[in-house]
Amino acid sequence: MQTRSSSKRKKNLNPVTINYDDDENIPSLLGGIDRISDLPDPIIHHILLYLPIKSIAQTIVLSKRWKQIWHSFPDLDFTTITTLINSSHNNNTFGKGYYSNFSLINRGANSINQVLSHRDKHSDIRVLRFKACLSFSCLNGLIRRAIKHNVQELDIEVSTDDYFNFPRIVIISESLRVFRLKSRYPGFRLPPPVILKGGFRSLISLSLSRVILYDQPSLINLFDDSSFPMLKSLSLETCSGLKHLNVCCKGIQDLALGNCFNLENLEISCPKIERLRVLSCFDAYSTSSFVKIDAPKLEMIFWSNNSLTENTILENLSSLHEAFVGFFLLHDDLSASKLRSISRFLSGVSHCQCLTLETQCIEILSKNYHLGGLRQPFSRVESLELHTGFNKHNLPGLAHLFRNSPQTQTLVLKIVNDQTAERRKWNRDLWEMSSTGEERYWESQSEGMNSFLHHLKVVKIQGFSECENEISLIKFLLKHGKVLQEMFLICSREIISSKSSKDSLQRQKIKSQIMGFSRASSNAKILFH
Repeated sequence: MQTRSSSKRKKNLNPVTINYDDDENIPSLLGGIDRISDLPDPIIHHILLYLPIKSIAQTIVLSKRWKQIWHSFPDLDFTTITTLINSSHNNNTFGKGYYSNFSLINRGANSINQVLSHRDKHSDIRVLRFKACLSFSCLNGLIRRAIKHNVQELDIEVSTDDYFNFPRIVIISESLRVFRLKSRYPGFRLPPPVILKGGFRSLISLSLSRVILYDQPSLINLFDDSSFPMLKSLSLETCSGLKHLNVCCKGIQDLALGNCFNLENLEISCPKIERLRVLSCFDAYSTSSFVKIDAPKLEMIFWSNNSLTENTILENLSSLHEAFVGFFLLHDDLSASKLRSISRFLSGVSHCQCLTLETQCIEILSKNYHLGGLRQPFSRVESLELHTGFNKHNLPGLAHLFRNSPQTQTLVLKIVNDQTAERRKWNRDLWEMSSTGEERYWESQSEGMNSFLHHLKVVKIQGFSECENEISLIKFLLKHGKVLQEMFLICSREIISSKSSKDSLQRQKIKSQIMGFSRASSNAKILFH
């Protein structure tokens, strides 16, 4: 006898019958109910965000309802099409079989234009991203259509046959919040400052790449509150001809400059800026270069591969947490003004807690620390990372930094492979007989490093190549590190890739000898990687 509950359970196990709605030609599941299509448009739009645009476009075959969803979809990211869009190509990216009144998306920039033209009249665009090779007129047309649909975020990467002018329609847009324009080749020109200062009232983030500024090399009065009252993020990359830049927007929190090789003067006065990145900037041949930074809330500064400036003023960096500092040295000879500039820069970032110094910074300090050393110690630095060739001539600079980092708890040494340097492999017997100069040098510096040695807990040496100067420092730190807990020795690629049995035996021998070094801290562990 079949009970009512078992009969109900059996009924539930029956396969679901797929019914079709004759009007919409869509399969209706779960007893004829299409639950997904019943969701509000914003929820369906959010679900579709996780799909590439090709898949989103294909949903129009489901029903008229889904066709309308596609025509009102607010986030159009054409960068999910892997190939660079070229207006000369008209290949169908999405296949065939769709409604005849729908303009199929393809690799052509003209088809993006058609997608925009078929949108619902009152449907706004939240995001538009695309990469394309196209003419300026086509680019301008795409941007105009997007602006008409109140686009909020416009992210464009283009390549054109010739220089083009910055699209003026962008300047007067009231809806645009985020604008990124990257020109692959050959670049674009900005309109006159008078025109630029009249717009950008709603812009929050601006990123420009490959700007041609030979006709207007000074942008001193552009990036202020009168031009960009709401700007929070600014990125300028490869600005050819830019010599003078002044950024004083009160709302800016993130500023990035890169590959501005003609830059001579940079002034930043932003009370809310938190992150600053400057990479490969400044004219190495300029005799009057100048940088001034006033940023009381700055938390992170990334200053890498920049040519030395004649004068430097860093003010009010009391909130600084992390600093990455590196300079590009064109010649071996340094003027007294540039040495003082380096000293001022390092003193300006001395309030940070995490400090990284690149190779040439170490070399400059090693050769000239007695002339242009640190004006004040890194009294708050807890983590110190140094990129160095670890040559004999770099030892004074390293010792100078150790003496001036009294509270450092973590030391990271990234050994840069310098093919021109002479670096002898360590031989314990010869080393002990000759009592190398490196060992004597470090011992002579121990008294001045008392505070450093009494706070150091973790040491990481990356690129360890088992050379004398490296092992001399390892022995010194183990011998004098009162609270040392861990020392990580991470071998260089050359050592790791070596498959010679002789090298392997020598490596094991060196490891066992290092493990036998005397240690001031009974808790110190040595770990090899």
